[in-house]
Amino acid sequence: MTGATDGHAEDHGRVYQAAGDQHISEHHHYGDEPTAPRGPDSVRRPAVGRPPVVLRDRADVLERLRAGRGGEVYVLYGMGGCGKTAVAYTFFRLATEEDGRVGLWVNASDRSGLRAGMLAVAADRGAGDGELLAARNGLRPAADLVWRYLDRSTRPWLLVLDNADDPEILRDGSWLRSSPRGTVVVTTRRSAAHWWPGAELQHIGVLPRADAAQVLSDLAPHSGTPEEADQVAERLGRLPLALTLAGGFLSQQVLDPWTMGTYRRHLEESGGVELIDRGADALSREDPRHLVGVTWQLTLDAFESRGLPEATALLRLLSRFAPEPLPLALLNRAEIDGVLPRARCETALRALLDQSLTELVDVGTRCVRSHGVLLDSVAAATPAERLPVLDATAVRLLDAVVPEVPDAGPYDPLYRLLVPHGLALLRRADAPSASADALAVTIRLCVALHRTGDYLSAGETARTAADLAELRLGTEHRLVLAARSREGRALFRLGRYAEAETLLSRVRAAQERLFGVDDPDTLDSGHGLQLVLGNLGRRDEAVALLRATAEGRRRTWGPAHPLTLRSRSSLLVLLAVSEVVMEEDGSLSSLPSECVRHLGPDHTVTLGARHNHAWVLYGLGRFDEADREIRLVTEAYLRRFGPDYPITLAARQLLSRTRAALGHRAEAVEIMTDVVARRETGLGADHPFTAAGRVLLEELASE
Repeated sequence: MTGATDGHAEDHGRVYQAAGDQHISEHHHYGDEPTAPRGPDSVRRPAVGRPPVVLRDRADVLERLRAGRGGEVYVLYGMGGCGKTAVAYTFFRLATEEDGRVGLWVNASDRSGLRAGMLAVAADRGAGDGELLAARNGLRPAADLVWRYLDRSTRPWLLVLDNADDPEILRDGSWLRSSPRGTVVVTTRRSAAHWWPGAELQHIGVLPRADAAQVLSDLAPHSGTPEEADQVAERLGRLPLALTLAGGFLSQQVLDPWTMGTYRRHLEESGGVELIDRGADALSREDPRHLVGVTWQLTLDAFESRGLPEATALLRLLSRFAPEPLPLALLNRAEIDGVLPRARCETALRALLDQSLTELVDVGTRCVRSHGVLLDSVAAATPAERLPVLDATAVRLLDAVVPEVPDAGPYDPLYRLLVPHGLALLRRADAPSASADALAVTIRLCVALHRTGDYLSAGETARTAADLAELRLGTEHRLVLAARSREGRALFRLGRYAEAETLLSRVRAAQERLFGVDDPDTLDSGHGLQLVLGNLGRRDEAVALLRATAEGRRRTWGPAHPLTLRSRSSLLVLLAVSEVVMEEDGSLSSLPSECVRHLGPDHTVTLGARHNHAWVLYGLGRFDEADREIRLVTEAYLRRFGPDYPITLAARQLLSRTRAALGHRAEAVEIMTDVVARRETGLGADHPFTAAGRVLLEELASE
């Protein structure tokens, strides 16, 4: 070197010259060419952001993982936020600190990170610079190099492949293998077994109730009682990520610390997602996976990039429903075409299942269930312009599985399954029209529950639906009043006569004022109210109201309509026997044959008319005819409804009277003993119907 420039550079190159020894490292970046991926700082340190303070309810999983002696591949799968990485981190710490293994941690969420991390593993296990350079430049199979050095390791190791939510990345190049020298743990949202041949799959779900509450107490020990922690944990669906963020929020507050009770109230008022994410560390760069509001967006983005927009559409549709089992039959209908083609629903559902965004459950009916925080997050992120179609489609799907005119029948568990979803639609709906449509379907669901004898569910559902709908529709909206009327009808069947009378009187007065005396809703409330008045001993009021209702229904619906015939049938038991034979110029006594002519012999109203007619025959002292009639009705009820259905028990009570009147007292006592026992089980010992049955039993037994 002479001090002059001995070389020259072309294009973007530069020449460096110095009098002494220098080490120069330079990176050239040309235009849009991507920069080379950076390797991890250290594969010996788990990249988990916020390590778990205490791991709750994972002892069995950790015991299973620690039992391995080499050669195992464990796949921890579950929905985002369920704590898969926390389990892997705790196992990593135990393996390195207590079991003497070498711990190796690789982020497998993308190709470049996986490749860089695995080559760093090879370097850690002794690969030379030349080998690594050849692998980086594609001159030798990178995965083969990594596993050659893992197989040669003198110390046992644990390799964690975290966030492997795209298994294709692991398959490309055959990165996932096993070795007798160590154990591999994969964390992923992908649950399908075909992605993980030869691996042992372990589902990581939400925490049990007690453990979930304890997580909050661990993180924010001075913010509330164990009972308050339990309530917040349940509201968060016991999801570990949500619990961690909530506990972090409560523990970080300085100026105006909240109690857990205050936090729960804010959750209920705000919907929750934004509040939950406020527990993230404001001074750190949070991984999107550590925020409930965006963690699942990673998967939705992947759906879009893979040409699966229908999976996103289906998840948005599911977000309109409740985080409870949703019957699969509800999704397999033409009405879903408003959101995604029915033919693509199967593919979309499989994609959601594979990503652990939902799960299949069998509760006697095959259902799909998604986590509440997930649904809230997806609902909050759904574009506003898509909500009307989603709400309308969800209502149509529910409408399609609820009978248009629910009939009396045995208990059907499907109706109970649908209840939380009808109420969820009312909570989600923003537009008044959507609220009205959802309320109309939910009212029919209440009728269906009522007519299967599930009065408690029917009443609670009607009350909650009315409360929710009032917020958008007002207290005097037709459907809100109809829901209150259904609540009153259920209160009567539950034996709460005073409450039923107050509610039904108020509703009927409003309906008559707003819609008129012959409006179908007014007449429906009138029919329900007369039942209450009769059982309260206010017979004259009940008779006058029932006659007016029957005549109003005749004018509105016609003489042959089931509702008209039902009200006329009620007159058979409310009137005195002497009045029945004179009512309607004597034609009321022939009502059963009229019902057969208009409705058929097996219609519920026909059977009810024959039941009530048997009571008239009994009152007239025509015991043989009454006994034959009520026996046939009882047999029909037993076949159709079963032995515990309320009207079956009512028919058997009358049968016990006719048997006693014909001299078969032991049989009558046996029948009533069973009736009372079934009423005590179904209605409770203090229900008026149970008490009346007990009085009759005592009379029969004492004679």
